Amino acid sequence: MTDSHGVVVRVPATSANLGPGFDSLGLALDLYDEVEAAISDSPGVRIAVEGQGAGELDDGEGHLVVRTMRATFDRMGFAQPGGIELRCRNRIPHARGLGSSSAAICAGILAARALARRRGAEDFPDADVFALATELEGHPDNVAPCLAGGLTIAWTDQSGVASMVKLTPHEDVRPVALIPDFRLSTEEARGLLPKDVPHSDAAANAGRAALLVAALTERPEPGLLLAATEDRLHQRYRAPAMPRTADLVRRLRTAGVPAVVSGAGPTVLALTTTDAKDLIAAEVGNDWHIQPMNVDPSGAFVRFPETR
Repeated sequence: MTDSHGVVVRVPATSANLGPGFDSLGLALDLYDEVEAAISDSPGVRIAVEGQGAGELDDGEGHLVVRTMRATFDRMGFAQPGGIELRCRNRIPHARGLGSSSAAICAGILAARALARRRGAEDFPDADVFALATELEGHPDNVAPCLAGGLTIAWTDQSGVASMVKLTPHEDVRPVALIPDFRLSTEEARGLLPKDVPHSDAAANAGRAALLVAALTERPEPGLLLAATEDRLHQRYRAPAMPRTADLVRRLRTAGVPAVVSGAGPTVLALTTTDAKDLIAAEVGNDWHIQPMNVDPSGAFVRFPETR
C-alpha cells in the first residue's frame, strides 16, 4: 500500500447452522482472510488478490469488499473517496459453506470504519457494524461469529433488528472441516428449502439446538454431540444439490462422528472432542481435504501498520 494511513483487517472463517441451529448458531474458526485497505489520492480502484479467488474475483468496483466499503462510507456519512487500494490474502475457500462472503463483508465494514475514523468521521458503534453486516449479508448467523468470535446465537426481531449473544465453547471442542473440490452457492442451496415444515420437525430441532448449546459449552461428549447435531429443517432438503455431502454426513454419523453440513454446504463440519482424524479419514477417502481447526475466540481483528 502506498498510503501510510492504511489498515489491516483479519477475519475468520465461520460455520453456520451447526446442524439444528438453522439461521441462528454460528462458530468462528481459525482460518483467516486478511484485507489491507487504504484510501488513495489517485482515482479508481486497485486490487491485488492472493490465494482463494485469485484471477476469479472482480478487480474493480464490483469486488465485494469495495462494495461493502462504499456502503459503509455512505452509512457513516463520510464522503466517498475517489481511490481505494486493496490487497486481499484469502485463505477461506469460496462457495464452500465457510463464510467467505461474510468475511469479506465484515472486513469491508471494519476497514471503512477504521479509515473514516482516522479522517475525523463520527463514530460507528459495533452495534451498527453488526446491523450493517447483517443487512448486507442477509442473515446474522455468519457475520456474528466473524465479528465476535467463539460460538454465537444470533436472531432478528419482528422489526428487523439483529442481535447476538457470544458464548465460549468448551476447550475440548475440536472442529474438523471436510472441504470438497466442488462449490455450491448459498442461493442455490436456500432455494431448495420448503416454505413450511412439519410441526414435529420444528419441535425436534428446537430441542436439539438447545441441547447443542449445552453440549458445546458444558458437556462436549461424543454421544451428546451426536444427538445434539441432528437436523430436520434444512439438510435433507438441500441434499439433492450436494449428494456427495449428504452421503458423507450420513456415513460419518453412522460411524458415530457428529457431522453436519457447514452453512449452506458443501463443506462438512465434524464437531469432535479428540483427534478423530483416522476415524474421519476412513469414511472420507481422497476426495475431501481434511482440515482440523480450532475455534477462533475473538473474531475480527483490526490493526494499523507501523508507518516509516
